[in-house]
Amino acid sequence: MMAASETAIGSVAPVPYDPELVDGLAAFLDLVEIIPLRADTILANRAHFATIIPPIAVQAEGRAVTFEDRSIPGPAGAPDVEITIVRPAAPAAPAADPAPAVLSIHGGGMVLGTRFFGTPELIDLAERHGVVGVAVEYRLAPEHPGPAQAEDCYAALEWMAAHAGELGIDSARIIASGQSAGGGLSAAVALLARDHNGPRLAGQLLGCPMLDDRNETVSARQYDGIGAWDRNNNDTAWTAIAGEDRFTDLVSPYTAPARATDLASLPPAYIEVGAAETFRDEAVDYASRIWATGGQAELHVWAGGYHGFHGFSPDAVVSVAANAARESWLRRVLRLDG
Repeated sequence: MMAASETAIGSVAPVPYDPELVDGLAAFLDLVEIIPLRADTILANRAHFATIIPPIAVQAEGRAVTFEDRSIPGPAGAPDVEITIVRPAAPAAPAADPAPAVLSIHGGGMVLGTRFFGTPELIDLAERHGVVGVAVEYRLAPEHPGPAQAEDCYAALEWMAAHAGELGIDSARIIASGQSAGGGLSAAVALLARDHNGPRLAGQLLGCPMLDDRNETVSARQYDGIGAWDRNNNDTAWTAIAGEDRFTDLVSPYTAPARATDLASLPPAYIEVGAAETFRDEAVDYASRIWATGGQAELHVWAGGYHGFHGFSPDAVVSVAANAARESWLRRVLRLDG
């Protein structure tokens, strides 16, 4: 793998990484990307991913939360969807008002990972802000081509809204949230909710979102063989997701939200991305297109940030700033106290 300071023949020079983030990037690569992602290694990568996130019982140990696994109805004609509900531990007195809620959608390129990649964030939000979280186990590609992933996540959103009373949540304060593939799927859920006149989201949190099957932006070419979730990984994943339709107008916007021709009337978006990663340019373009419709988008492009930098380099100055900005948006959109 090339260093960020090197340039392959015919490629575009990459943006350098923030020096404070370099060790975290190395840790990311050593833990997550030890098996090159190709069509014939997807299953091996899935097996490896299963070893790097602890069970939710371990995640929740000693934390002021409860959790519950359930099966809920999936999309029409599809299997049930497995979810995990994370709640704050029961207070001494019942809450006066329904809680805000987060639909958590995990990353992994829509080919890897499980819902438990998103539960650490839900545990944190439940403890600090009394948020109720639902983590969704969507079907993976290539066994289930897009937009099966978004449809499963949307089914979870519909279930949350329909069961708001049982869950103790405020149906007017639900956001869809995810990182990487989870960010792209959160955008797809927002599109589905708009287009199907479904539950009205309070917001969509799109972390380093995977939005465009074409994988042809300048930033994608800058991180071809470089860094975390490079252009090659992205190419493998999108081919698994979109198959023969890839690069054509047959790709659904619920599979690749960048394909949507109309981004009007969407819930407020928070879009964050590193300046030194594959998804930078498609994230910037998505925010720009929301603004062009008169919509609300808050865009943060973090200098020198690699893909998922604030998770693996949490103490870096830029990560602290990124986490504070995200927290500020959550407080405003979910109307959090404290």
